[in-house]
Amino acid sequence: MTAKLDYEWHLREIMATRGMFSTTDLRPLLAERGIDLSASQIYRLVVDKPERLSLKTLVALLDILGCRMEELVTPVAARTSKPRKTAVGESTAGVGDFRPKRARITPTS
Repeated sequence: MTAKLDYEWHLREIMATRGMFSTTDLRPLLAERGIDLSASQIYRLVVDKPERLSLKTLVALLDILGCRMEELVTPVAARTSKPRKTAVGESTAGVGDFRPKRARITPTS
């Protein structure tokens, strides 16, 4: 079985080391390189881990920040999911845990 891969996104940390503490700092720098993103798109790019990213945007970020791709994106092994917990009061009994009820015998006169 092959290992599942994931990645860590370090844009926010790299921006901070370069003295860029606001997402609005990126917008004019990206525009200079022909990348036109809205303020909300840039915010999501900085705050969240992007699922899809154009290579032009990635290359522009590398150029703006003066870093290499290995610094911005770090591949890691995906976390395995934990077994599901059952809700409180939910029965986890199997078929073997059920017992028949004892028959009542009432005397007849």
